[in-house]
Amino acid sequence: MNYDFKQIEKKWQAHWAKYQTFKTDSLESSQSGAVSKQKYYVLSMFPYPSGAGLHVGHPLGYIAGDIYARYKRHKGFNVLHPMGYDSFGLPAEQYAIQTGQHPAITTETNIKRYREQLDRLGFSFDWSREVRTSNPDYYKWTQWIFIQLFNSWYNKDANKAQGMDSLIAIFEKEGNKNVNAACDDDVVIFSAEEWKGYPQKEKEEVLLKYRLTYLADAEVNWCPALGTVLANDEIVNGVSERGGHPVIRKKMTQWMMRITAYAQRLLDGLDTIDWPQPLKDSQTNWIGRSEGASVKFKVLSPNVQADHKDHSHGTQKSGSFIEVFTTRPDTIFGVSFMTLAPEHELVAKITTPEQKAEVEAYIQATAKRSERDRMADVKTISGAFTGAYAEHPFTKEPIPIWIGDYVLAGYGTGAVMSVPCGDQRDYDFAKHFNIPIPNIFKGVDITAEAFADKDKTIIANSDFLNGLSYKKAVKRAIFELEKIGQGKGKVNYRLRDAVFSRQRYWGEPFPVYYDVHGMPKMLDQKHLPLELPEVDKYLPTETGEPPLGNAKAWHWLQYGDEGNIVSEAEFANSSPEGRLGGPLELNTMPGWAGSSQYFNRYMDPHNKEVIYAKEAVDYWQDVDLYIGGSEHATGHLLYSRFWQKFLFDRGIAPKDEFAKKLINQGMITGTSALVYRVSGTNTYVSFGLKNDYEVEELRIDVNLVNASDEVDITELKQWQPDYKEAEFILEDGKYIVGREVEKMSKRWFNVVNPDAICEEYGADSLRLYEMFLGPLEQSKPWNTAGITGVHSFLRKLWRLYHTGENGTFYVSDSPSSEGLGGSLKTLHKTIKKVEDDIENFSFNTSVSTFMICVNELTSQKCTSRSILEPLVILISPYAPHIAEELWEKLGHGTSISDAPFPKFEEKYLVESSKEYPISFNGKMRFTMELPLDMSREQIEDAVMANEKTQAQLAGRTPKKVIVVPGKIVNIVG
Repeated sequence: MNYDFKQIEKKWQAHWAKYQTFKTDSLESSQSGAVSKQKYYVLSMFPYPSGAGLHVGHPLGYIAGDIYARYKRHKGFNVLHPMGYDSFGLPAEQYAIQTGQHPAITTETNIKRYREQLDRLGFSFDWSREVRTSNPDYYKWTQWIFIQLFNSWYNKDANKAQGMDSLIAIFEKEGNKNVNAACDDDVVIFSAEEWKGYPQKEKEEVLLKYRLTYLADAEVNWCPALGTVLANDEIVNGVSERGGHPVIRKKMTQWMMRITAYAQRLLDGLDTIDWPQPLKDSQTNWIGRSEGASVKFKVLSPNVQADHKDHSHGTQKSGSFIEVFTTRPDTIFGVSFMTLAPEHELVAKITTPEQKAEVEAYIQATAKRSERDRMADVKTISGAFTGAYAEHPFTKEPIPIWIGDYVLAGYGTGAVMSVPCGDQRDYDFAKHFNIPIPNIFKGVDITAEAFADKDKTIIANSDFLNGLSYKKAVKRAIFELEKIGQGKGKVNYRLRDAVFSRQRYWGEPFPVYYDVHGMPKMLDQKHLPLELPEVDKYLPTETGEPPLGNAKAWHWLQYGDEGNIVSEAEFANSSPEGRLGGPLELNTMPGWAGSSQYFNRYMDPHNKEVIYAKEAVDYWQDVDLYIGGSEHATGHLLYSRFWQKFLFDRGIAPKDEFAKKLINQGMITGTSALVYRVSGTNTYVSFGLKNDYEVEELRIDVNLVNASDEVDITELKQWQPDYKEAEFILEDGKYIVGREVEKMSKRWFNVVNPDAICEEYGADSLRLYEMFLGPLEQSKPWNTAGITGVHSFLRKLWRLYHTGENGTFYVSDSPSSEGLGGSLKTLHKTIKKVEDDIENFSFNTSVSTFMICVNELTSQKCTSRSILEPLVILISPYAPHIAEELWEKLGHGTSISDAPFPKFEEKYLVESSKEYPISFNGKMRFTMELPLDMSREQIEDAVMANEKTQAQLAGRTPKKVIVVPGKIVNIVG
């Protein structure tokens, strides 16, 4: 009987779907109210369903997670292994703009395609728990969490988030003087009496400065072509990742998330979770904790002369301060200028009329560069002088204030005190613009080697710092700054509050409307979800409002408990009595909103009353194993940790870290196919001739190339119009392409479709091959030719169970283990190795172990059920379709996924005999199998009595016999 993988895989995929084989035991299934089994939660990062579908690189992490989930089922755990879709996002919206097709239709089509592909790979997902972030039943709870954040503040004394009611109670009792909160920097101190006297609007403005989600003017990455704000990770080389459009920096009023309140807890929490160290390092660096001092420099009025020695006009204070954060306050006497970020709010206020044109031109040019470009560019020196000066806190000398794009508004305070003798960039800037460079390091020349050397002794215009070591000088500088009221010790974080607004259509609507005073109000929970309205077009409005501004009805009107969305005209004409609403928020939430708590929603996905029931989260608690890409380190994986800690603070989630263990799967790279166009022509030369010409490299579809790197020119000409009239210079009558291993991407035309692999080799072959390629965490190149090896293995496995007449299924049911010594040893060493491999996520070595095992059992002509039945359970997590088929043939009426994992018995690996090499004068002539418990004399007697020994001696008497028990026998003479 042949191994008909197509029929087998189709059969079992239909069976699993019909009987919901992998549906997780629910809490309701137990009369006691709790599942008796121990839980295990395996989660793979859910995908964004793009139109391109899956390529063979995508399932790598899913396969690994599926193997582990199936293994845990065999081990008796109640396994939660769900899947869903991160289905809001910019690609569907861009497609809607181009075609007019609603993003919901595009998304549904793409999801259907993904589901077909995922099902074909045989994953044990519990599809009854599927979530989609674009489903109103799901994003109702994303909106609900937003409301909880709005109604919360961060109490630094309690080190947790608390409800706004508790903050208001403090204000009413004692004002805010003693409140230690994460809040805006410009909060004004007030008494209880003053608070009570504030108008309601002013109270709400104050509270907005404390809320964990709030409105603020923020510098954002604005993409005019896409009409939306982009996150830093959506920008590549200064242009949008989607479409390659220019991005500029722009100040806009945005919803913000006060993630900075959790900066230290996000750092501390990394010590409590088993996540990859490189990922932890990424988050640590992104959060960027540093200790130093906050220093205030007074801004002088414009009449201070550029010549610092000329003080004839006096040094009048302007009333403004520039606050900087520095880790080296001990170098304050080396400050010779200050540099502000071009976006700093003081720039427009302090720039003199003479410098205005230059400064504005520089700001406009800088706006075209992303923060990442500015951070990475250490060579370009550019800036502009504002014409203004600041006063040195100690020397009272005027210090020129410049702007430079190497200072970022989003890092620190957006201003630095520039010490050119202690910082390379400051030094380069000072040299370029001819700014004085004072030397404050004793006996050290100002060279690149001297920068940031913390062991240098300071000399300066200071009695209190001269001669002090670095650490003592830092402490003393902070003390002196605090004494004069112009500084204090401070812990700073690079992490900035997260921009939470997007000027898009296809995203979660904010549950927010604005009252007559323009203050934000939250919808009541009973009115959630606030669903996306229909719009005529998905571009911003003609007046520049986000796409939701195109909605015909997007005003909120509430009479009593009834909430209605009405048009602007209906709202304007409605009775003001009972009217609580106003215009609804036109922005939508960012892509990371829906992914920041989806892992918890899987625990109770269909609950309409609460985000998840307490008994559900108390049982499932957290994710035991999370698998996904490292590219999400400072996006999803940081934001979701922030939300989890907030939900924990408010008693909604049971743990403050959502995933115990995380594995970043490596990338499966593709082998691109390159053709070589002679520059300025439409002529292409073969690989071996490219050095004879000046050529440009272009990539073509790898499916046009055979295993010998030959391209079918006829097919190539039909592939794209550019090649239709092209000429080809061949070598030996063939066009040979070049090869390059790189990221598998539709962009590089090197994508391999898993459907094609499943069609030719089967899903089990694909699953085994992806694991066989190498360690899970490492990147590895795809080579379709290599899959034939694992496919041949599966055929050999099939034949092991089909040794009957004409290849029919046959196993022996004899209970006796006599004669199975070798097979039992093979089985149990396989059990031990596979179990160790799975527990250590070394899936690639398990595949090799299976191959060795099947080869040995085939050589042993093993047909015993006692061997072959446990073997198929071992293989089932990796190749579930063939395992289910063989399990059924073995006579079982239930799924193999319910079978207990085979138990390793060490006794079968204990050696009872030794195969001794028998040597004559040091040369081995034959071997003898002898019991290990024989004495030296017994071994010698047995060897000498052997007829092969007598034949070698030919009647001679040996001079001596050397016996090393358990190792060798050597007959001398």
